[in-house]
Amino acid sequence: MTIKEARLKFIDELKKELDPGETKNIAELALEKISGLSKTEQIKYKETLFNADQIDFLEKIISRLKQQEPIQYILGEAWFAGMKFKVNKSVLIPRPETEELVEWIVHEAGGTKPEIRNILEVGTGSGCIAIAIKKKLQPVSLSAIDVCSEAIFTATENAIALETDIEFILLDFLDEKNWNGLGKFDVIVSNPPYVRQNEKQTMHKRVVDFEPSLALFVPDNDALLFYKKLADFAKMHLTEGGKLFVEINETLGKEVSTLFQTKGFNSIEIRNDMQGKERMVKAVMINEL
Repeated sequence: MTIKEARLKFIDELKKELDPGETKNIAELALEKISGLSKTEQIKYKETLFNADQIDFLEKIISRLKQQEPIQYILGEAWFAGMKFKVNKSVLIPRPETEELVEWIVHEAGGTKPEIRNILEVGTGSGCIAIAIKKKLQPVSLSAIDVCSEAIFTATENAIALETDIEFILLDFLDEKNWNGLGKFDVIVSNPPYVRQNEKQTMHKRVVDFEPSLALFVPDNDALLFYKKLADFAKMHLTEGGKLFVEINETLGKEVSTLFQTKGFNSIEIRNDMQGKERMVKAVMINEL
């Protein structure tokens, strides 16, 4: 089987499960992993033959894709902010929308006086947000926490592979007793769980069945659980003029904004993602004299 034939096999066998554009993108990722060749090289060497092990790997990938397993988990890697991250079922798959949150923070940091020195990420998962920020804002001191030990291990692996110096801390953020050991920060960022349980039925099988529920879902009767905790924590742990950045459920922008107002934040901004959905909120803590 040649690379060209393998691509056609992907498209033919997965046409019932995936749309054509998605199948093409997944095929390119899989064939790059199998062959070790870039997209351009795959075209150039399209008549290159796969050996028996490569064909077996191809068949296993297709089989798992038919079960709706995300290609990122199958390959064990995902791209974010131009970097390749190790991922597994203990961490969420990084999304392009979250890159916009990173860019917002980096842009804000560029115009900040005094300079941002300390940043904390709450719920780091694969470490993609913390690592991407650190890469763009090298001088900052960056810490990241998560309740899942497997996630902390994965994030640490990614930080080492991508040569970034980040302090990863295993900590249950919902338990306020754990906050005492954390210091003051100029920026706090989080992409917390925000999907309500009753939204499961509208979500794709590959998300519900494979991505970690702990990082996705909140109770229907307490959808703002993490935002309440983040606001309370930020009031005590942000420096004067410090900023809280969060990713949000697209249907809860107004609710999150109102919550932050009631918690005493002075400047709140909701920002849309690339699809025009309310996806990010910034809140600033300024103590009035």
